[in-house]
Amino acid sequence: MTTTATPPPVAPAGDHHALAIVLFAVIVLVTLGITLWVGRGGNAAEDFYAGGRDFTPLQNGFALSGDYLSAASFLGVAGLIALYGYDGVLYSIGFLVAWLVVLMLVAELVRNAGRYTLADVLALRLRRRKVRAAAGGASVVVTLLYLVAQMVGAGSLVALLLGTNSAQARTWAIIAVGGLMIVYVTVGGMRATTWIQIVKAFLLIAGSVLLTVLLVVRFHGDLGELMRQAAQHSGAGHRYLEPGLKYGASFTSRLDFVSLGLALVLGTAGLPHILSRFYTVPTARAARRSTMWAIGLVGAFYLMAIALGLGATALVGSAEVRHANSAGNTAVPLLALVLGGGNGSTGGVVLFALISAIAFATILAVVAGLTLASSAAFAHDIWAGAWRGRPRRSLRRRGAVPASREASDGEAPGSESSGREAAEVSERQEVRVARVAAVGIGAAAIAISLFAQQLNVAFLVGLAFAVAASSNLPVLLYSLFWSRFTARGAVWSVYGGLVPAIVLVVFSPVVSGTKVALFPGVDFHWFPLENPGIVSIPLGFLAGWIGTITSPEPADADRFAELEVRALTGAGAA
Repeated sequence: MTTTATPPPVAPAGDHHALAIVLFAVIVLVTLGITLWVGRGGNAAEDFYAGGRDFTPLQNGFALSGDYLSAASFLGVAGLIALYGYDGVLYSIGFLVAWLVVLMLVAELVRNAGRYTLADVLALRLRRRKVRAAAGGASVVVTLLYLVAQMVGAGSLVALLLGTNSAQARTWAIIAVGGLMIVYVTVGGMRATTWIQIVKAFLLIAGSVLLTVLLVVRFHGDLGELMRQAAQHSGAGHRYLEPGLKYGASFTSRLDFVSLGLALVLGTAGLPHILSRFYTVPTARAARRSTMWAIGLVGAFYLMAIALGLGATALVGSAEVRHANSAGNTAVPLLALVLGGGNGSTGGVVLFALISAIAFATILAVVAGLTLASSAAFAHDIWAGAWRGRPRRSLRRRGAVPASREASDGEAPGSESSGREAAEVSERQEVRVARVAAVGIGAAAIAISLFAQQLNVAFLVGLAFAVAASSNLPVLLYSLFWSRFTARGAVWSVYGGLVPAIVLVVFSPVVSGTKVALFPGVDFHWFPLENPGIVSIPLGFLAGWIGTITSPEPADADRFAELEVRALTGAGAA
């Protein structure tokens, strides 16, 4: 049995653009409706940041998978497999294995020890403004990098829909997505964002199942034939099915892949928008069960993503995938067009439009979660925790923080007006700042995305994972498991991973020195790897250790005991 490739044009032709545009509009209207319906009365900090903490493990598991299965997964990973075969499959494995780290090391402990953000976990034993500022700043950087990846994916998708590769179409798509994500966060908060993620995850899994079934039927269940056809139409022959097409050409490229794998496996446990999801359920047990649901959904999706990447090469061809988008971001929609009957057929256009709309919903949902996480880090950690530095009576009412301990950060216990009304006003101010921060972060993400439109979205997410693994994960693990860890160690750990990761990226081939770099016309790179994880992750751990052993102030054993008891038992958890 032989199945030949049927190369389509860049997008479906004729009046059929209208169908995809209508489906896009439906997705936008539905998500806006959810936001307006669910976002009513969400002015309390617990509602805005944690959705009231009343989601079930199944609901939060879908939301976790929705947050994680981003444009990088649906568009970027399948695109890498379509272009590079075996090496792209290895890329997807790193995304899945990372969840075992989350399940074993952080899910329950973070839920018990924190309140809204990563910095809350650190502040339980390291109550210093500089610790909150460092953790909050790193969270903003990580989420901003992740946001750029999603918005670049949106630009590629909408340009494909409109049948053009023009920069103007991608630019307006990025601006539109940025505007929508600001509305979702400022109006709906975490509750609306979670429901959007649930709907999006269901649509994404259902769409992937539909495409996979059609693909398997197309090849009569013969997966071996699928792989043979993929190799034949890859332009690389059997090398497509062997390691080394992208990462094995040299020692540097192999080292780059190791660096990328470290970032993917370790970075998930430090992603702010993933960690914040554990606060939307009532207990640590629910957080663990949420993670198990997410592992099942994510694992099933990546198995289908491998098949879809191979199918795009077999039926569309690597050359056509690369022609539509040099980074391969449009492989799945092009595959949908062929599986539906080809360009010009009703089935092809309907399936193309449906999958494009699902991908668009994926981007909208993920950017909402990322924007919420970054605005929470700014408002709760940097503005309220570090800059204003006022003790929050709402925490003391709940028994989360003893008044005597909270005052030890250099604040006077009576510096805030007494009474319930004062605390509520303070919460409203913090939520208001978070909404303003969402606007600013959205604008920054739009501006950066306009310069990064030709980069693969999966690769951009890999950079975000590297920064998260370098700056957030070391300080989180040290804080949870090392009794001698100090405030200086925390600050050094964050900056010791964050700064090298950013510097190495700036002076890497990603930014200059290659045709696909951010600035292709100049060359100032000296770091040979595209992903800095293999260097920056150890530096983050090393900086935290050096900062701790050189700290003039010893660790507080009582505070670590308090953290340990709460993390392991949930006693006093929010």
